[in-house]
Amino acid sequence: MSKKIDWKINEMKGKGDDNAKDFLARGEVEKAKGFHSSFPQYSETPLVDLKCLSQKLGLAGLYLKDESYRFGLNAFKVLGGSFAMAKYIAQQLGQDVSELPYDKLISADVKAKLGDVTFYTATDGNHGRGVAWTANQIKQKSVVHMPKGSSEIRRDNIAKEGSKVDITDMNYDDAVRLAAKEANEDVAAGKKSIIVQDTAWDGYEEIPAWIMQGYGTMALEAVDQLKKLGVDRPTHIFVQAGVGSLAGAVQGFFANEFKGNCPITTVIEADEASCLYRSAVKADGSLVAVGGDMPTIMASLACGEGNTIGWKILKHETTCFVSAPNYVAANGMRIAGNPCGDDRRVISGESGAVTLGLVYELMTNPAMKELKDALKLNADSKVLVFSTEGDTDPDKYREIVWTGSYHNCEHDE
Repeated sequence: MSKKIDWKINEMKGKGDDNAKDFLARGEVEKAKGFHSSFPQYSETPLVDLKCLSQKLGLAGLYLKDESYRFGLNAFKVLGGSFAMAKYIAQQLGQDVSELPYDKLISADVKAKLGDVTFYTATDGNHGRGVAWTANQIKQKSVVHMPKGSSEIRRDNIAKEGSKVDITDMNYDDAVRLAAKEANEDVAAGKKSIIVQDTAWDGYEEIPAWIMQGYGTMALEAVDQLKKLGVDRPTHIFVQAGVGSLAGAVQGFFANEFKGNCPITTVIEADEASCLYRSAVKADGSLVAVGGDMPTIMASLACGEGNTIGWKILKHETTCFVSAPNYVAANGMRIAGNPCGDDRRVISGESGAVTLGLVYELMTNPAMKELKDALKLNADSKVLVFSTEGDTDPDKYREIVWTGSYHNCEHDE
């Protein structure tokens, strides 16, 4: 007996603040992309045209944004952390971020003017690695706290960037509170410290907004890449959510880009941490928190408290919220890694593949017909999905793709 995929069509759509997405307009996101483009490691990540799979599923097109190539860090997260850190430094120096391309950001002159800064964060791995990598590039310190159950391989990758990193006995949201507490204690002691977190809460929204703008680089690239393939507008977008910063960034950018005709967008969460889905079920505009342990394989999505500024966008713009069991992500990993026909192989990790896994379920599983019809998925649909990470835990990747762990069966859930 398989676990059920739960879903909720958004009853709050169009009832929120239409201006909540303004900070993700193309002009604002282009500033982030301009900053990222100044890095010597920068190149657009591939947009994979899955022609054979789209035909097999009965779609007009299926396009996958493959973030496993991002800056050599195997995940998209560095886009947000690096841009927010640059914005913070620019603010401290009284400059605009456009005046701090990579070569100036890492310069001795900037370091001398700025002094010593410690960047704190909490992470399952990808975000923390991006913060640690950026701090290392600009010759500053970072402290990273990881929730219990985090992968030691992901911890080791963070440590290699010179960060002080540990795996705590806390869940993700409590690890965020620990990072915030330590950063505040440093500031109280006269030190220069800041928490760089994509979770927003009352009184902490500026940096999460900058992080979301950084994530916008990925969405902007995807739009421009689609146009080169002759797709002026995707009809559907599937994007995953932890706290909702990435989903809010993607949703906000596309709602700005296609005002009045935004693609039908579905946000997917891990069922063990589905705070946005549960908020959509409640449908009163408030955020519902998920507490306790969240033992999903989708580590990057194991977040129980939503981003307040991301939620303002999502509740107003998003079509549907989905709570997905582990097997949806695992199937997506296997499908991406074993393509049909001439489709390009994609190494997609547990949190990265849940979007593709859900599209496959919708187009092949008769039990999903009601949602498929509600989303108007058909032979005219041009679908964009985001694969946000590669095999950031190689052993786990092989366990799932090679041996079939977490297939559609209750005992694997």
